[in-house]
Amino acid sequence: MEDMPPGFRFYPTEEELVSFYLHHKLEREREDLNRLMDRVIPIVDIYEFNPWDLPQFSEHLCHKDPEQWFFFIPRQESEARGGRPRRLTTTGYWKATGSPGCVYSSNNRPIGVKRSMVFYNGRAPNGRKTEWKMNEYKAIEEAVSSNGASTPTLRHEFSLCRVYKKSKCLRSFDRRPPAAAHRARATVEAAAASSQYQSPQMAAERNRSSPESSSSGDNGNQSQTGENINPSAMVVDYDEFFWKLLDGFWDS
Repeated sequence: MEDMPPGFRFYPTEEELVSFYLHHKLEREREDLNRLMDRVIPIVDIYEFNPWDLPQFSEHLCHKDPEQWFFFIPRQESEARGGRPRRLTTTGYWKATGSPGCVYSSNNRPIGVKRSMVFYNGRAPNGRKTEWKMNEYKAIEEAVSSNGASTPTLRHEFSLCRVYKKSKCLRSFDRRPPAAAHRARATVEAAAASSQYQSPQMAAERNRSSPESSSSGDNGNQSQTGENINPSAMVVDYDEFFWKLLDGFWDS
């Protein structure tokens, strides 16, 4: 990441993770490509470490990413003997949430299976849920028909995982200080309310001071061209207000 300008990140889609990275790792047809992929997604048995220790093992493009990290996970011996994977660490365990789902290609063909997990501190069933999460991807060995009639056969030699920490911010792309956003929202609402409502005294004072209204004798609202203005048709653009006010906050 040191030689990359700000803004460049490794941000693949799920289809790219399965169809390119995981597929080529499993096939190992090109050693040069595998060496290059190892510099992007390293091979780590993540269950030997706690999730907060994993970012130090990420390579190059993901090393300084503060939000997500990718790893190839080799098959455990228990899986090779037909058993279940062991997902315990020194301080907790990974627990699967929900049902596995399919990863689809751009032509709607199932190419992999995705399982989501959450890390818990302690030991089951009294573990404490943390903000660390993981998506585990396994590739499908045989093509599956689009109607899902056949059962997919999974490749277990390697799986690919995306480890991330649930953020209290919406997204890093549009992250802004909470205090500034709160002040901006309050100012927007106040400005919008004042533009939509005027007291009878303010309306009367404006009519008396307006040369068009005094000369025409018409108490209704008129533009300089003499056209009637319907106050209910006035619409406040909240987005325009909001972004203009935010520009003021950043400049101050």
